[in-house]
Amino acid sequence: MLLYHAVMDDPPAWIAEFTVGPAEFAAQLDAVVASGRTPIRIGALSDHLAGRGAPLPPRPVVLTFDDGFADLPGPTAEALALRGLPATAYLTTGAITPGLRSLLPPAPMMTLAQAPLLEQYGMEVGGHTVTHAQLDTLGARRLRYELRHSKAVLEDTLGHQVRHLAYPHGYSSRVVRRAARAAGYESAVAVRHALSSETDEVYRIARLILRRGHTAADVQAWMDGAGARVAPYPDSLPTVGWRLYRRARAAVRGPRFAG
Repeated sequence: MLLYHAVMDDPPAWIAEFTVGPAEFAAQLDAVVASGRTPIRIGALSDHLAGRGAPLPPRPVVLTFDDGFADLPGPTAEALALRGLPATAYLTTGAITPGLRSLLPPAPMMTLAQAPLLEQYGMEVGGHTVTHAQLDTLGARRLRYELRHSKAVLEDTLGHQVRHLAYPHGYSSRVVRRAARAAGYESAVAVRHALSSETDEVYRIARLILRRGHTAADVQAWMDGAGARVAPYPDSLPTVGWRLYRRARAAVRGPRFAG
């Protein structure tokens, strides 16, 4: 499963490390097509991991896009549609709704009104919270708000249920995963920098994050099942330590963007 953010030539500095230029993006999509893998939306994968729905096609791959940058309902969606590639977009409602705010620094963003356009291009739309907070640092009330309000806003806009969630920064915990299920999400994706698998966790599905230094050759290797570890796997000690540090920092300073 691949995780993209912005696709643009001149991104703001804060998101530049996680931005792919349009030409390189096209080459990476061509590598996906050439790999012979079958692109699917997150709904098909999550149904399979949860033991419901049809069997997966041979060698599936899921393309995901986080936050809702301005390129998404335009050239990025067009590049996907041109190649017949379905995808899943996870939208941060506070960042794309006029008059609302999020923890994301300034950047060109799509608007909430454009969310139905993504579905017209063949994308599935999921939630990415209201403010892009680190969910595993929040109290119970704020956590419920981030999960439920963003879901409700997207459902009102799209006119149907929103079933899937992406954790901001990929951060979660057992408490967060239980809250995601209680809020009505049927799956949630993390980051984990790993290949997903048949035994992955439906509320912590692994993704491989695309950075500006990645090339079509990296994508080709991932499509071949190489170049990354395979989820699920236990959290490492550095991961646990980083989580404890972030929670302590949030207790002192309040919610903040992790970048």
